[in-house]
Amino acid sequence: MENKQTPLIEMTGMNKYFTMGKEQLHVLKELDLTIYQGEFIMIMGKSGSGKTTLMNIIGFLDRANSGTYCFQGKNVSTLNENTKSSYRNRHLGFIFQQFFLIQSLNIRQNIELPCVYEGKKNRKEQRKLSESLLEVVGLASKKAAKVTELSGGQQQRVAIARALVNDPVLIMADEPTGALDTETSRDIMELLTDLNQKGKTIVMVTHDEDLKKYATRVIHMKDGRFETEEVISRDSKSYDNNLA
Repeated sequence: MENKQTPLIEMTGMNKYFTMGKEQLHVLKELDLTIYQGEFIMIMGKSGSGKTTLMNIIGFLDRANSGTYCFQGKNVSTLNENTKSSYRNRHLGFIFQQFFLIQSLNIRQNIELPCVYEGKKNRKEQRKLSESLLEVVGLASKKAAKVTELSGGQQQRVAIARALVNDPVLIMADEPTGALDTETSRDIMELLTDLNQKGKTIVMVTHDEDLKKYATRVIHMKDGRFETEEVISRDSKSYDNNLA
């Protein structure tokens, strides 16, 4: 059935080049991508496939050399740096493999950082929000703990809470389980799945085939192109659509 929604993201003809000495490396090649609100997209591929470059463009961390990028129906292909930063802060939450928590701050203060940067909410509102998000990620009792007192899985939960603090419409996750053991990875993926089922759109980059079952759609990249696409049902059945 055709989806009648306005896409959250619609990219057409996206190309990205990197200059390597006197040569140009063609990293993304005429990519078309549509993402709807509420999807859980996984972008998979080997190192050098272009998946991280694509994620950086989706997340307003980089821009394509050509092509059109529409976000919530607005053409955002040529935003200046200040406007891109505003889009990131207002609309996106980021989760990274290495957590990027600030060790000099306690857990609650780490979660509140995006509010501080944006000048949003007073201190009382920030504290109430951070504590409510710690409950969401199962760390309500750790609000005053230092980063170094937490396990890797707990630190990633803090990072997820921080990504949620400005109520983003899109969560970008770059190898969020890459530094975690199998059991902890499962816990993090179940948390992300729960957030997705509650309405958050998630775009995740990973190379771990075992994580596909958590997605609603999996896009495989190779040499800067989309190779295949899988639509996943949550009962772990899927079908392949060869895009080559």
